[in-house]
Amino acid sequence: MAGYMVAHLDAIEEFNDAGCHYRPIRHHLGITAFGVTAWTAHSAGDLVINEHDEDDPTADQELFLVLRGHAVFEIDGDQVDAPAGTLVSAPPRTKRTASATQAGTTVIALEGTPGRAYDARGWEVWAPLAPLYQAGRYAEVADRLGDLVAASPQYHMLFFNLACCESRSGRTSDALDHLQHAIDMSAEFRASATTDSDLDPIRNEPAFKQLIKG
Repeated sequence: MAGYMVAHLDAIEEFNDAGCHYRPIRHHLGITAFGVTAWTAHSAGDLVINEHDEDDPTADQELFLVLRGHAVFEIDGDQVDAPAGTLVSAPPRTKRTASATQAGTTVIALEGTPGRAYDARGWEVWAPLAPLYQAGRYAEVADRLGDLVAASPQYHMLFFNLACCESRSGRTSDALDHLQHAIDMSAEFRASATTDSDLDPIRNEPAFKQLIKG
């Protein structure tokens, strides 16, 4: 049986990330080889692509296709007029953003890191919860993120963020378990745990010290 999937763009649920609206194509279709997301501006003048720059860890090599409407990109200070059908390529560590000149402008963004296999971190799943986290509603985020982790256990970043929120909300045992899982999936989180202030409430736990030591 063929392992292909088919979806209409408008049938994929839309989410909000820092004021920009996106549809998680990669996550929806289970793609693991590269990142692909659709971004849509609801009104003319709205940002359609949030700013990325050299300090943004998500700022990989990106290819943008203006699928509908009309966008204006700003790439390292240069303005690029981009009506429907335009392709814009941006290398890593390049400051870029885009705004819409027409309501409903939709841009497809594909991303990857040159010379490295794509690492699907699950930011698409995390982004809708980020405002709640920033508002300090850690217990609520932990509850909701626990359900998301159960549904999408392939994303190591979600386990780390869950551990952080559990730590903040006094769920020490759960936080240690999920931190262990994150580190088992990716050693990068051992280094992250040494400095992340979200984990300060559990930092003196013997189990935490053992995790950091490896």
